[in-house]
Amino acid sequence: MIRAPDAHDAEDRALVARIARGDRSALEQLYRRHAPWMIARLESRCGNPDQADLALQDTFVSVWKSAKSYRGDGQVGAWLWGIGVRRLIDQVRKRTPTPLPPQAIQRYDQAMSFEDALIDNGAHGPMGAALRRLPPDLQSVLIATAIDGLTTKEAAHLLGLPQGTVKTRLMRARKQLQEVLS
Repeated sequence: MIRAPDAHDAEDRALVARIARGDRSALEQLYRRHAPWMIARLESRCGNPDQADLALQDTFVSVWKSAKSYRGDGQVGAWLWGIGVRRLIDQVRKRTPTPLPPQAIQRYDQAMSFEDALIDNGAHGPMGAALRRLPPDLQSVLIATAIDGLTTKEAAHLLGLPQGTVKTRLMRARKQLQEVLS
């Protein structure tokens, strides 16, 4: 079952505290709770199950190593997602591009991510096409804030950017979307 990242946060905080003290069973419990929704979201971001799996594994290795650094000022699920997305970016950067066979491209075109389906099939149908026209740097900020529901501060942390840069890119993304949609 895929759980919402924010369910049972008090229990998750207790698990992180136990992990910080070296409790491996707490890491296993946290993994079981969060791996299903994280792998689904990571795969939807990159379209590559192997990369998503590596990013997920790297995420929990990082959690094991850095549990003491969790300050508790946000939900554990958001903290995990921030680590996971950074590990996915690391995986994508390491990967050398290889041409996809035509059947894989067709399958990818037919398989929408959750976010694409939400936008394309919802009341905001034209928004999906407009979003895909944005440059990647503007898309990532808009997805982090509008779709993932992060604040600009959280998005800045997630994307490794200054908060002012996130706000500027968000403003530019909104302006470009308005131009495309009008």
